[in-house]
Amino acid sequence: AARAQAGGLGILHPLLEEPGLTDIYVNSPAEVWTDGAKGPRRHDIAFESEEAVRELATRLITAAGRRLDAGHPCADVQTAAGYRVHAVIPPISPASTCLSIRLQPRELPSFETLRAAGMMTPPVARALRGMISRRTSFLISGSAGTGKTTLLNALLGLCGPRERLVMIEDSAELRPEHPHAVMLQARESNTEGRGAFGLADLIRQALRMGPDRLVVGECRGAEIKELLLAMNTGHEGGGGTLHANSAGAVPARIAALGALAGLTAEAVTLQAVSAISAVIHLQRGPSGRFVQQIGVLSLGRAGLEVVPALTVTPAGETVSGPAAKDLDESTSSPEERGEAHPGAGTGRRSGAGAGAGAGVPASPRDGGDA
Repeated sequence: AARAQAGGLGILHPLLEEPGLTDIYVNSPAEVWTDGAKGPRRHDIAFESEEAVRELATRLITAAGRRLDAGHPCADVQTAAGYRVHAVIPPISPASTCLSIRLQPRELPSFETLRAAGMMTPPVARALRGMISRRTSFLISGSAGTGKTTLLNALLGLCGPRERLVMIEDSAELRPEHPHAVMLQARESNTEGRGAFGLADLIRQALRMGPDRLVVGECRGAEIKELLLAMNTGHEGGGGTLHANSAGAVPARIAALGALAGLTAEAVTLQAVSAISAVIHLQRGPSGRFVQQIGVLSLGRAGLEVVPALTVTPAGETVSGPAAKDLDESTSSPEERGEAHPGAGTGRRSGAGAGAGAGVPASPRDGGDA
C-alpha cells in the first residue's frame, strides 16, 4: 500500500501487489496490461474516460519536473517512487493517451536465486561465474523484457568485494549486493532545454573515479564510443546490455550504434573485438526467461561475429559450440594451466582474454550444479 501511495498510480495501484510485476501498460481507458514473471496479462481495470488517463499521465510527468502538453506530447521521466514513466498524448497517439510504467522491483534476485529459478543451466551458470572471476568484459543482449538488467545486477553481485564498480544508467535500476559500488544517472534537459547530462558525459566522468569495472546499464546510442574506449584502456571486466534479437545480431547492433557516434565500420570492429570478449544472450520461452547462448566476439572473414560457445536448446540441453575451447582457455585459472597467477599478492587480477566463461562439457539442463 505504501508503495502504491508513494507512486500515486490511482486505480492502477492494486496491480502493484502482483509478485514479479515489471511493467504496466495503459493502451486506452479500457485496455490495461501488465508484464512480469507471469508474462503479459490483460486486466479488468478501466478508467472513466480518456481524460482520466491523461490526468494521471500529466500528474506523474509534471511531478517529476517535465511537461506533458500540446507542445510536449511525449515525455519520459523517473518518479520519486522509482518508476520509469513514458507517456504519449494525442495527436501523437491518436486514439488515446498511452502510459508505459516500468516498476522498480522491491529487491533484485541474486545470481543463486536466478540459477535456482531456471534462468540458466548448470553449465551456463558455471561459465558465467568463470567470466566474472576472470574479469571478462561482456555484453548482455536480448529483446525487451528478457531480464537483461536483472542478470547484469546478479553478475555484479559476484564481483570481488574489493573491486570498485561504477555503474552508469539512464534511470537507476541496478542495485547489486556489493560493498563498493557507485551509481551515476543521466539527466535530461529541463523545460528550458538546458542541463542535460547524457551517458557519454557520465562515462567520461566515471573514468576519473577509479573504477575497477565500468558498467553501462544499456547501450543504445553514441555512448558506445566512450564505452569501447574505456574498456580498451585497462578497464577489464566491464559490461553492459543492449537490445538484439539474437547473439548473432549483436555485431550489427554495435556497428549501428558506432555509426551514431561517427565511427567507421572498421573503427567499430577493431574497438569492439578488443574491448568485448563475450556476449550473453537472453530469450523468453514458455517457462520464463533464460540464458540461451554465450558466445565469443571474434573477427571473422566477414567482419565482427559472435561465435557460439554454449547454446541451450529448446529441450534444455547445453550444447558446446565452436568457441567452447576459447572459453575453456580464457577462463580457467592460471594454476589449472600451469602458470603463475599474474595477480598474486595484489588486490586486483589481470584481465581476461578473448573468452567468455568457464569451460564446461555439453550436458542436459538437470546435469551438474552451479
